[in-house]
Amino acid sequence: MKNITQNSLFRFLLIATFISTAAALGFGQENRGGGRLAGTWDATVTIRNCATGDAIRSFASIGTFIDGGTFIGSTSGLAQSLRTPEHGVWRHVGNNVYLMRFKTFNFDAAGNAVGYQVVAHTLALSKDANQYFSEGSVQFYMLDGTPIMQGCSDATGSRFGLD
Repeated sequence: MKNITQNSLFRFLLIATFISTAAALGFGQENRGGGRLAGTWDATVTIRNCATGDAIRSFASIGTFIDGGTFIGSTSGLAQSLRTPEHGVWRHVGNNVYLMRFKTFNFDAAGNAVGYQVVAHTLALSKDANQYFSEGSVQFYMLDGTPIMQGCSDATGSRFGLD
């Protein structure tokens, strides 16, 4: 009987330790920058030559990072009739660094779906959480998933607010 009680107590303490450690990690994430990206951002995106880094063109975009790790955005870089809004995910990596990916579907001038693209960026948030810089890649696909082209880009963003 004593062994059963000791085993039960040990299991209880082990579970309590696990729960309190997990809670501390989760609650502390915002203090380490995890929740600071959430919100709506104005951005300037620059398409770059992957080999040289030379700028090809720049355009305005807007994106919303939603608590919990989802993302939605829109761009002025291509007519909205040729590209769906951006739908994606993001996560905190550590300190002020985040990873994000989003997907859009692309259409021709007649409105036919011709493929999709996936953009992946690493994002560095400023200490005051009101600016960011990101860079990464884009991969274009045919509708059947066949990769057809890739590219590079970076972006600077500023928080969109009420003021």
